[in-house]
Amino acid sequence: MATDNRIHFWRKNAKVPGSIQPVYGAQHPPLDPRIHRTFPKDTPKANNLKSKKASSFHEFARSTNDAWDIDDEEDEDFLAPIHPSSLPPTLPSTHQVPPLPPQQPINTTIEPDTGPGPADRLAPPTAEVRLQHEEANGRVVVKSSSEAQLNTNTVRSTLQKQQSLPVRPIIPLVARISDQNSSGAPIMTVRDKSRLDKFKYLLSCPNTDLEELRKHSWSGIPREVRPITWRLLSGYLPVNMERRDLVLKRKRDEYFGFIEQYYHSRTDETYKDTYRQIHIDIPRTNPLIPLFQQPAVQEVFERILFIWAIRHPASGYVQGINDLVTPFFVVFLSEFVEEDVENFDVASLPLDTQRNIEADSFWCMTKLLDGIQDNYTFAQPGIQNKVKALEELVSRIDEDIHNYFKRYEVEYLQFAFRWMNNLLMRELPLRCTIRLWDTYQAEQEGFSHFHLYVCAAFLIEWRKEILSMVDFQGLLMLLQNLPTIHWGNEEVGLLLAEAYRLKYMFADAPNHYKR
Repeated sequence: MATDNRIHFWRKNAKVPGSIQPVYGAQHPPLDPRIHRTFPKDTPKANNLKSKKASSFHEFARSTNDAWDIDDEEDEDFLAPIHPSSLPPTLPSTHQVPPLPPQQPINTTIEPDTGPGPADRLAPPTAEVRLQHEEANGRVVVKSSSEAQLNTNTVRSTLQKQQSLPVRPIIPLVARISDQNSSGAPIMTVRDKSRLDKFKYLLSCPNTDLEELRKHSWSGIPREVRPITWRLLSGYLPVNMERRDLVLKRKRDEYFGFIEQYYHSRTDETYKDTYRQIHIDIPRTNPLIPLFQQPAVQEVFERILFIWAIRHPASGYVQGINDLVTPFFVVFLSEFVEEDVENFDVASLPLDTQRNIEADSFWCMTKLLDGIQDNYTFAQPGIQNKVKALEELVSRIDEDIHNYFKRYEVEYLQFAFRWMNNLLMRELPLRCTIRLWDTYQAEQEGFSHFHLYVCAAFLIEWRKEILSMVDFQGLLMLLQNLPTIHWGNEEVGLLLAEAYRLKYMFADAPNHYKR
């Protein structure tokens, strides 16, 4: 039955891999015909749900109906921001619950204050004697506190669960990323200062030694020198110091020449669909970071992505490419910003500085995509090959996980497609992506080859959680919503070390692992 549904779906739906499809944000992967289903109206009672819970995809499919009749317009309505007019009306401030007037408590006895402090003196009276005032339809209603307490039990239990979780400081999504460890504490050890001095020495040489620079960059690049180091490692800047300024000026002028020559064509019949999709996707790029919701930043991203798309007709624009601009933009912006990057007003920078950041982001993104462009050509064969390679690699690394996926009919394409398409950017906070890309740029084939071993290490990292799931739905929900919000440099460093170990343990891997 599941096979028939799958064949029927692909015959009806023209959205094959590689075509433009809506992406619903960092926590919402593209719809999968085997996952996104709605339960029928005649659902069994709650006490029967556990006994009939699907343990495999076939059982899950038999108990659900497809929900693929939703039009794209409805999807866009779902994603549209909520306007105040669409919200239910609220009571004006004058209708708030009035404070209790001074009165003598009923059937109460005042006892001596023997508590240790104000917290005890402010403790609420017992349910039998406390009264509560509420307003309903314009009149005051007095309720027993035991009745009101029923409404707060859920909130209290939720708070208790949250308090039982380990407490960690909130780490900024972007700002000062290389100056923070996983706990958010600033660090600048003697070793860090020595590394920074080494970077400055290498970058000040008349001809920078790229091999030495890669060696030092593998374990992370100091924030102060990350912009110029990324330009060098990506191949955008020449190693000869005397030629750098000339090359930068020429490449920046060339980019804005493309803008003058091609950007006006975004409304032409040939390119209007491409521009429309870019225009839709830009607000979805890192929606939780205020920096990327600024109009000036969104216009920069639109120009970068549109110019890249029309200069690469073999692939054009494919969703996921919009994410790849953000690390470069943030890194090059940090060269001019000492404060909180994620809330910085880009429009306050001089126009020439804004233009330089835009041009450098375009060229470095172009260099990256040159090495993985088969990920974005028709049907995205590069991603298909990488997902298959990941499956074979995991079968050799951890047979238990591989067999567990087979047992519950979980296909690697259902979760790893996004890992390859977005280079794990939807799975990790942006601060972690920037640290990860330090190493990717230091590797000879970081984005195209080493990324495969990082994905394998990332999957094995959640081995305990994966093997604790007992059904198809639970596995997919876990794999698509892995809890990495508190990750920092420490966790990324351990992930990269494990990937490095896997790379050399399986150095005899088949050649298609490098595709």
